[in-house]
Amino acid sequence: MGDWGFLAAALAIGFLGSSHCIGMCGGISGALGMAVPGQKTAWLQLGSYQLGRLGSYALMGALAGALGAAALPALTPLRFAAGIMLILMALYIGGIWQGLAWIEKGGSYLWRYVQPLSRKLLPVRTAGRALALGSLWGWLPCGLVYSALTFALAQGSAERSAMAMFAFGLGTVPAMLATGVAAAQVRSFVQKPGVRYGFAAAIMVFGLWTLWGAMGHGGHGDHANHGSMTGMEMPAAEEKEQEHHHHH
Repeated sequence: MGDWGFLAAALAIGFLGSSHCIGMCGGISGALGMAVPGQKTAWLQLGSYQLGRLGSYALMGALAGALGAAALPALTPLRFAAGIMLILMALYIGGIWQGLAWIEKGGSYLWRYVQPLSRKLLPVRTAGRALALGSLWGWLPCGLVYSALTFALAQGSAERSAMAMFAFGLGTVPAMLATGVAAAQVRSFVQKPGVRYGFAAAIMVFGLWTLWGAMGHGGHGDHANHGSMTGMEMPAAEEKEQEHHHHH
């Protein structure tokens, strides 16, 4: 796994996109923070909820990575898709284009079955219930999650995709925890146009960076390094094929 850059990229995507998370999941996080008396208990429930949410993201990444590796051994199309999804997410967060809302509606089919289960866990009285709720809430239809999932899918294996999604989730945790204890202040901050546009611009850079790497500009002329700017490596089968052609 020589290159860990993809984890830093996934972490940053989660952090920069967390303004969207506050709108989507901040309500439940804030409710958990206010639902129980005592600061220690509240933090335990918030932490358990976040751990469950990250676990669901990692599972999502592992499933997508395994399917992607089996269906598309060549990573270049996935890299292009990841770059485009990140650019669309940037436009979505910036309020410039709301097309990802349509993709979120597509994910609502699964959520129809998951949401009733999550309701049974309310009100949350224990850390175990908070963990279970987070595990279910991670499947909430979300354009940011789908963008990160496309990025994770382009890592080429179940293990790397799961790690990328876990790192993405970690990036969203600070904003979510802050929402849990100071919901109104955090929501007010991230809704400021300057903050929203700044985060959107940074995600746009990641999207363009990913596309640049997908076009073969990530390395130094060596095919095996084409994905280095996005933290993506060429599968072993492709490397062997390149070596075979060089020998002939």
